[in-house]
Amino acid sequence: MNKIKNYDSLISHGDIESRKIVLDITNRTLQRLDAYQRIKSIMHVDGDILHIGTKTWDLSKKRHVYLLGAGKACNHMAMAVDEILGDRLTKGIAIVKIAEETDHFRNTDVYVGGHPLPNQAGYEACLKILDLVDHAGPDDLFIVVISGGSSALMSCPIEGITLDDEIKTTDVMLKSGAGIYEINAIRRHISAMNGGMLAKRIESVGAELIGFGISDAVGTPATKDIGVPYEKYASTPMGPDKTTLEDARRVIRDYDVADRLPKNVVDYLMNVGPEGETPKAFPNNTYFLLNTLPDSCIYAKEIAEEMGINAVILSSFLEGESRDAGTFFASIARESQAYGNPFKPPYVILSSGETTTQILDNSVIEGHGGPGQELTLSFALAAKKTKGACMLSIDSEGTDGTAPVAGGICDSTSFDAAAGKGIDIHHALRTHSCYEALSEIGDAVFTGNTGTNLCDFNVLYIPAVPEEEESK
Repeated sequence: MNKIKNYDSLISHGDIESRKIVLDITNRTLQRLDAYQRIKSIMHVDGDILHIGTKTWDLSKKRHVYLLGAGKACNHMAMAVDEILGDRLTKGIAIVKIAEETDHFRNTDVYVGGHPLPNQAGYEACLKILDLVDHAGPDDLFIVVISGGSSALMSCPIEGITLDDEIKTTDVMLKSGAGIYEINAIRRHISAMNGGMLAKRIESVGAELIGFGISDAVGTPATKDIGVPYEKYASTPMGPDKTTLEDARRVIRDYDVADRLPKNVVDYLMNVGPEGETPKAFPNNTYFLLNTLPDSCIYAKEIAEEMGINAVILSSFLEGESRDAGTFFASIARESQAYGNPFKPPYVILSSGETTTQILDNSVIEGHGGPGQELTLSFALAAKKTKGACMLSIDSEGTDGTAPVAGGICDSTSFDAAAGKGIDIHHALRTHSCYEALSEIGDAVFTGNTGTNLCDFNVLYIPAVPEEEESK
């Protein structure tokens, strides 16, 4: 199944051969990462016995089996569990970013939460989840599926902080320039769900928890055998939290956001005692880690080499300002074609991580966009001097920032294509309207829900310079 829905349109213009290479690598990588297939590869039911990897559970000894989920890859994760359990599933509640027409559930209620900003629907779904947990007991089993985005989608602030407070907090922090770990340090400590608070609630009623997770955290090692329980699982609603109250306080100071965050939030975080700390361990839970951030680059490298193309993984720790990253990648392409550094082309450079876009003044925003779109459009500014170079940057789950697309793809022709349509790329970057600019030149990448969520995925193809141009 083609993950890139507008593939044919994207290869209808520009550096077509370079685009095909970049898009084919991306498409096959997304197929391999799909959580639906990952779960089905390790989970099945045989009679009363539930098998997950190396572990088994006797469902005849369970009064109820519940499915809870949230995240940008939750559609596919929850569908797999719902399908495998069938009528053995008592009830499921899943909070997704986008409900797709291809989603099919038997015993699971689906709610469309808000992302990147929380919304009322997600909040109401959380209240239903908490009510379900509070009425459970020691003979019940909770299977929880969580991927990136759950902090916004599974939004349920603690008493004394309103949903509007949580929405404003998220908005301010996403535009502050802070990294995702720093943002989460604040969000988790004002949530009744996140930072392990859902797991703590399940633990309090004596029920058992099995978790499936996708880790989009920068720095998490690559997965190995996904059927072996992952003992170091941390963070998200169903696992222990590595962030601390002191982390949250430091972030408020370091990014000077005390005057922009809701007063209720700042007062609480600065004054709450140890009782406000998030849980740090759940030794009795069982977790399976389906994918981590480095996996996308590892799979892509294998795929590129199967296609006969040399590939190098530059980094799975890529962070910082998106437009700066785009300029950096363009400089690598120029260096490679001019002097053969760090490698002589043709080859592919792969990277993953989570770049961000700092927006201190909302009044400058004239359109829509996201980090991947800003990265690729910034790449286009310098790539016009690097013949055939092509850069794709997407949010691997399928939606980038505030736009309904996964990201963008630009090559050495994109700058002139934009100029030919009267589009000022510099202005689009300044006003954070990259989606409109990329759509106008046909360079926005549309996937829909991909079934994974490993933050940013970037592919840069650098072709060799034609011999006749080398001699000039």
